[in-house]
Amino acid sequence: MSEDQTSDAAPLDSVSVDGIWTDDAELVGWEDAPFQESDEEGQSAPSPVVAIVGRPNVGKSTLVNRVIGRREAVVQDIPGVTRDRVAYDGLWRGRTFTVVDTGGWEPDARGMAASVAAQADRAMTSADVVIMVVDAAVGATATDEAMVRALRRSKVPVVLVANKVDDERVMADVAALWSLGLGEPFPVSALHGRGSGDLLDAIVDALPGAPRERFGVTAGPRRVALLGKPNVGKSSLLNKLTGDARSVVHHEAGTTVDPVDSLVELDGEVWRFVDTAGLRRRVSTASGTEFYASLRTHSALEAAEVAIVLVDAAEPMTEQDQRVISMVIESGRALVVAMNKADLVDADRRAESDREVDRDLSRVTWAERINISATTGRGVHRIAPALRTALSSWDKRIPTGRLNAWLSELVAATPPPVRGGRQPRVLFATQAAVRPPTFVLFTTGFLEAGYRRFIERRLREDFDFTGSPVRINVRVREKRSARKK
Repeated sequence: MSEDQTSDAAPLDSVSVDGIWTDDAELVGWEDAPFQESDEEGQSAPSPVVAIVGRPNVGKSTLVNRVIGRREAVVQDIPGVTRDRVAYDGLWRGRTFTVVDTGGWEPDARGMAASVAAQADRAMTSADVVIMVVDAAVGATATDEAMVRALRRSKVPVVLVANKVDDERVMADVAALWSLGLGEPFPVSALHGRGSGDLLDAIVDALPGAPRERFGVTAGPRRVALLGKPNVGKSSLLNKLTGDARSVVHHEAGTTVDPVDSLVELDGEVWRFVDTAGLRRRVSTASGTEFYASLRTHSALEAAEVAIVLVDAAEPMTEQDQRVISMVIESGRALVVAMNKADLVDADRRAESDREVDRDLSRVTWAERINISATTGRGVHRIAPALRTALSSWDKRIPTGRLNAWLSELVAATPPPVRGGRQPRVLFATQAAVRPPTFVLFTTGFLEAGYRRFIERRLREDFDFTGSPVRINVRVREKRSARKK
């Protein structure tokens, strides 16, 4: 809850009757609308998919950033940074498309590397165009030749890219890549941008008139961020909801690096779920891949409308869990707390665990709490109702007249505490914004933090803001003499 209290309040006539405070634009709700292509009937149409594949450390993520024109994909000079299929929006010559970054492909991978390669295989078979990236300085390897054989089986248009062509000295090595049998290789320096325009032209020319698959979505689905500490089950939950191995799952903590978007249908409604990297520590103390993964997780939360914070029910809550919940509250997003691995808690431990969770989540008693098992699917049917409840509260607006009638009764029954020998009066209130609900109280003096919490609690009880943070701002009215000066 915000505790912003200032003495430079605007006069009361600056508040409009519909509850929008026109003098302070930053309190008015806002909403970003993503750009989408439309079909002939005006409905949003899915973009064709361009998958970028190759063996580890050939510069796929760097090329993704060059193609989409911004730094989104996590890049580091070590192999194996990208693991999941990660989608980004691209635009060239007025044509929109979806760029899918993949992990390094290897034919005989084992362990987590095999899961990463499987994600690349799925991207190759489901894309409309495949960009195969080869390191021009190294030349075609046995792994590259094995990938060519796999691509021929998929029967998808392929554009061959010779990356790391930073100067003319490497051009002779580029010509040798004709031997792969994929046609003319495009010499590109993903790092410096050389040849990227010609490559984008080739990509757009290869795009089909319509994508291979249509999801039947006619409106932008609401965005849900999956958050939690590492290895708490976020990727397992996403895979269970989608019915597909969309994210790489491994017992090693920190498997997910880039946010992974997926369209999920729950209870007849389509949602956009974003699997994020587990947060180990604050961004300021993270380094390397973890630093960029943390930045992407924060960006994914800012782009989301509601967050599902997964907590390991089989273990006591940790400082990391509390930090993730605090991050959601500070962002102003709606919140659902999912106690994962509830099937691993026995009857003797369950009562004790419930008491611990009640204590640790005492500051977010307003958030709906559900018990689930991402592995078995137990309790996942509770997710959609909890999301709808939280978003309904997040979007809720109370008419100014009704709000002030309620506030007058509340203040009359429980007046603000006396401060400095004087009792402040609450003159007027308005809801200045939604997403999250933000209320402004105009008063004649400072309101104690405890009284502001009391007003917030009563707002929740009487108007039901389950699942949404509520912000209370106080504006202290200037004295008339001060205004004249």
